[in-house]
Amino acid sequence: MVEIRFHSMERRKSMVKVGAVILAAGMSTRMGKPKLLLPLNGQPLFKYALKVTVDASLQPIVLIAGHYIEEIRHYTHDLEDIKIIYNQNYANGMASSLKLGIQAVKKDVDAVMVFLADQPLVSKSIVQLLIDHYKAHKHEGIRIVRSKYKEDLGHPILFDAELFNEFDSIDGDQGGKEIIKKYTQLTKIISFDNQMWGMDVDTPEDYLIMKKYFDLELYT
Repeated sequence: MVEIRFHSMERRKSMVKVGAVILAAGMSTRMGKPKLLLPLNGQPLFKYALKVTVDASLQPIVLIAGHYIEEIRHYTHDLEDIKIIYNQNYANGMASSLKLGIQAVKKDVDAVMVFLADQPLVSKSIVQLLIDHYKAHKHEGIRIVRSKYKEDLGHPILFDAELFNEFDSIDGDQGGKEIIKKYTQLTKIISFDNQMWGMDVDTPEDYLIMKKYFDLELYT
């Protein structure tokens, strides 16, 4: 009987469906130009976040775009199963994009992973590790799994479907911070020792650092 229950639990774990919401509607005010379209090793910056969600077999995948939606559509014509949604309120901050993304996937998933489109170094292994910890600890009450890069908490962040209604009350640029704060006891932090993996590109200086990192990875 114990063996039957074990296999049943493993089967439920494997059937957990995780979707992705990629936030790509920012105004790039600190960069001074549309940062998500900046070239990085032959690809626009935002496409790395898209690629990792595809490689990790997340589904559905929703990208929330703002002012540069047509340019983003141009660069994603070769990708299937990606839904791009226009946030007409993109100037109001991250919360408006999160709400749209959650609304788009909530009926189809057990959990959603939230990505920032300006983080090109998040890997498939990071995504899979967060999902594995969610599956392993969901029965203990864990409903949020987030990444930490050395001392910096970051993205992606996984939210269980039980928390989706919490996004209705967020606003401005707070994103999911207030939800995480409210449910600290239900949150699991997964730490990584490479701070670069969690770096987002906000300024011209960040972009130069990222380009140098890619060059170093290519030629070492």
